[in-house]
Amino acid sequence: MPARSGVLVVNLGTPDAPTPEAVRRFLAEFLSDRRVVDLPRLPWQVFLRTFVLPFRPAKSAAAYRQIWTPAGSPLLTGTEALARALGRRLGALLPEPPAVAMGMTYGNPSIAHALERLRAANVTRVVVLPLFPQYSATTTAAVMDRVDDALARWPASPERIAIEDYHADPAYIDALAASIRRARLPFDHLLFSFHGIPRRYAAAGDPYGERCHATARLVAARLALPGARWSVAFQSRVGRARWLEPYTEERLRALAAAGVARVAVSCPGFAVDCLETLEEIAIRGGQSFIAAGGIDFEYIPALNDDAAQVEGLAQLVAACLGAQAATR
Repeated sequence: MPARSGVLVVNLGTPDAPTPEAVRRFLAEFLSDRRVVDLPRLPWQVFLRTFVLPFRPAKSAAAYRQIWTPAGSPLLTGTEALARALGRRLGALLPEPPAVAMGMTYGNPSIAHALERLRAANVTRVVVLPLFPQYSATTTAAVMDRVDDALARWPASPERIAIEDYHADPAYIDALAASIRRARLPFDHLLFSFHGIPRRYAAAGDPYGERCHATARLVAARLALPGARWSVAFQSRVGRARWLEPYTEERLRALAAAGVARVAVSCPGFAVDCLETLEEIAIRGGQSFIAAGGIDFEYIPALNDDAAQVEGLAQLVAACLGAQAATR
């Protein structure tokens, strides 16, 4: 009997509600992961519970309230929509459609919960699809830690296949380029903003920063943009340590100060829109650019459940399953 395949779609995670209490629970889990914060455990936990969790959740909850929708967290609803669309496309592509489940590295629904859904579907082979195009130990490896921990508790572990990176996948590059071509703004400069990581992680060998730059170069080449009209920056810096540079907020102010009137920002590292794109970039980033003297600002939405992203991910999954995908 042929193996029943499943696909586990994973995103980072979100609080259950835009409240300090829900954000505190989420941050406690997120910031306790050794993949995310590699500092010595006991000193970090003391600092986290003394100086971070009592104060930061209220500020973060206020930011979440600015982008929360009647349906809930944009990251959750957007990832659910993408997973549903991926399931439909795989159903059309493959002779034996896989079961598709969605989980979050932190928060709900958990990776373990999503895998239980696949186990209930009698899956014996699982493709793990973290929605992080550029591999980092802080994201993709954190997913695989939790996947392997959950699968170790199965009576019989399924075959596990991981899509660890797709930063240079031609379909992904094409989808990003197409989304930028649809921009409202005839921009003078295109800024690619990626989530940052501490520089010490890169110095230790994490390839994330290099792969972010590679993605940006490929998209800029696809758009035939000269080098002076695009650049790369890194956002979402936390704490006093040096992170990958230049920082997005500083780059936006520098562009305005240099006389660049119209800026568009694309965030290729985010498959689905979330707090970091909708509040940090679309709202605060735009305000910073205009306050520094810029004239017009546009945030180019994440690919979300755009058909081009769905198709590209479906082809990656189909290739992993070794199936002959039919065109349609």
